[in-house]
Amino acid sequence: MTITVTKSAERYLAELLEKQNVEGIAVRLFVTQPGTAYAETCLAYCRPDEVNSDDEVMDFELLRFYMERNSLPYLEEAYIDFAEDRMGGQLTIKAPNAKVPKVSPDSPMDEQINYILYSDINPGLASHGGEVKLVELLEEEAGTIAVLRFGGGCQGCSAVDMTLKDGVEKTLIERVPGLVGVRDVTDHSVRENAYFQ
Repeated sequence: MTITVTKSAERYLAELLEKQNVEGIAVRLFVTQPGTAYAETCLAYCRPDEVNSDDEVMDFELLRFYMERNSLPYLEEAYIDFAEDRMGGQLTIKAPNAKVPKVSPDSPMDEQINYILYSDINPGLASHGGEVKLVELLEEEAGTIAVLRFGGGCQGCSAVDMTLKDGVEKTLIERVPGLVGVRDVTDHSVRENAYFQ
């Protein structure tokens, strides 16, 4: 598990804990709605009676972190820093895998596809107010087909078929072993938010 806590963040959090005046108080690190576009990485106080038996423990010189087990894949490569300034300072938490956990070739196919969609494809579609989501995987004779839903500005966009075939499908097939094709479930007859008219 790779989580980086800078010395300044460690000192800042240790000072906050000290002010709580609770013996054995620690920090809880977790992700709400992990694996979704709405994922948020959070820090909270963790009193000794709030520790769960399946929490992962990380000890630092000045404090202890408890991490919720189901948040662990989403906290991989998280970075916590405290930048001091004249106003006191700013605590920042960067968790690049909060929305989608880091995947490997051994990860389930749906996780591999979601990782590519969230980390590579959706950032490009976002400039048009669009996004694409995995709906389901279909097993067919030739192999696995990913069924995708285009939303936002992609819905009703005349260029979506080109985007699907040339961009999304090509990228996914190249990077996900066993995937042979992509289908679109989006209804392109709704054109209210369409980017290309």
